[in-house]
Amino acid sequence: MSSLSSPTARAKAAALAASAAALLSLGLLSPTAAAAADADPAPAGSQPAQATVAALDLDGGDSTSVIHGADTAYDTASIVKVDILAAVLLKAQDAGRPLTARERALAEPMIRRSDNAAANALWREIGRAPGLAAANKRLGLTRTTGGPGGKWGLTRTTASDQIRLLRAVFDEGGATHAAPALNAASRAYVRTLMSQVVPEQSWGVTAVSGSGSAPQRALKNGWLQRSTSGLWDVNSIGEVTVKGHRYLVAALSNGSASMDEGVALVERTARDAVA
Repeated sequence: MSSLSSPTARAKAAALAASAAALLSLGLLSPTAAAAADADPAPAGSQPAQATVAALDLDGGDSTSVIHGADTAYDTASIVKVDILAAVLLKAQDAGRPLTARERALAEPMIRRSDNAAANALWREIGRAPGLAAANKRLGLTRTTGGPGGKWGLTRTTASDQIRLLRAVFDEGGATHAAPALNAASRAYVRTLMSQVVPEQSWGVTAVSGSGSAPQRALKNGWLQRSTSGLWDVNSIGEVTVKGHRYLVAALSNGSASMDEGVALVERTARDAVA
């Protein structure tokens, strides 16, 4: 991503800030819930922002991801929408049916433009945190905890768990699961939507591909400003292609003083992890 001082970058930041305001209006950042989900109770500004990145080279012959930083839990914000969609697809598979027209009408804006109202509806449909936990057991995630009540944005996860989720979607070799997970059609559907994210939300892991021709990428980003501290959680997950190799990358961060700083932190650490 180019410098955030550019007009285009400022427009993107404004759009993201508007989405953050929508999270607040939906009650995802109530003071009580935010305090309960915050792993670092220190006062605002007392500790530097932190980030963790996990990267896996799908074409490198190694099934182990490389982790940069402490693999601790972070708030997901909107990256959990990929996990919600996976849970919806598993529910449909169990019923032996494709997604309904209503489910598709909710899933597509939820991923492509991070629609929060659509996420609210599908979060309820999967049974909220318990439903997410049941799906994650099948997907191979072990360190992700759904947010309280309707607050899906306060789900907690680790970078390594997000790589497990991405493998369940992108790794054609298939990760090992305790039970059948996403079938080929479901995986293709998630990949398609993640490759159609609106341009203003195409920052984050896309920075790994560098400049030049438009990179092949599929991603989902998440961002929110914590009500208890005023600091930002900024995350990005997805698949990018670098020098002919497909990489799964999960970059999670918290504690940034601004949205711009959070995006810059995520992009810088993602580039360093893949390099």
